[in-house]
Amino acid sequence: MRHKILLPTDFSKNSMKAINFARELYKNESCDFYVLNVFSATGNILKSLLNLEPGSELYESAKLHSENGLAKVYDIIAMSDFDNPKHHFEVISTFNNVIDAIKQIVEQKDIEMIVMGTKGETHSRATAFGSSAINVMEKVRNCPVIVVPQDAKITLPKEIVFPTSYKTHYKRRELNYLKDIAKKCDATIIVLHVEEAHELDTNQQENKELLEDILNGSNYKFHTLSHNSVVTALNIFVESRASDMVAFINKKHMFFGSMLTNAMVKEISFHLKVPILTMHDLRN
Repeated sequence: MRHKILLPTDFSKNSMKAINFARELYKNESCDFYVLNVFSATGNILKSLLNLEPGSELYESAKLHSENGLAKVYDIIAMSDFDNPKHHFEVISTFNNVIDAIKQIVEQKDIEMIVMGTKGETHSRATAFGSSAINVMEKVRNCPVIVVPQDAKITLPKEIVFPTSYKTHYKRRELNYLKDIAKKCDATIIVLHVEEAHELDTNQQENKELLEDILNGSNYKFHTLSHNSVVTALNIFVESRASDMVAFINKKHMFFGSMLTNAMVKEISFHLKVPILTMHDLRN
């Protein structure tokens, strides 16, 4: 079976890092990679969609910039040292807003994973994730996403941290991507609980046992930390152990579940230098 992987790019160094990470992650498997650039003719996407049409000077200029950028990315991939005969690349240039374009390609191409950079061309040091990365993780709910920081290493993960409050129960299908990545990389999944109380309540204990049953067959360990800040605990844990990836499940009505808020994710990602896998709650 060929894997179908979407690689959004804005031609930044970070997006190229994400492409290279995806190539390494799937280096032993047959893959169709779709390198997507979404363009608009002005900084205001709404104005672009309302006022610009194919054939107009602004539209054609933006389209040419997109196509030329994709051609350069394709050349970089073709001339790189780790050319892989199992990998096929297709470039796609489209006029749209980023979220709608990605959703459309995910459906059209039956994409199973999105891999993208955390920041775009602006690479603001004041924010950890660019708005596009946050929006894709939050709004593209029919496909898991891996976001790759600029400082991430291009190596296969050997330890993947999965933080949980044990306050929600999981389904096997939700965690398939985490298990698959752990298996292909021979990685250990570290289930990290930052405790609020000294003991789990009955519901939490049941959810922990369910999670253990789901992860059966994978390499996994349970860890518990006592700390008043989930963000700080996770950052310290990942850094102290030199973990290679962090994985979350994004609950529809609570960004990354009851454990992490949108603001927390931005704060975490500011410190983390490892890829983050975002999966989705299949009940929503």
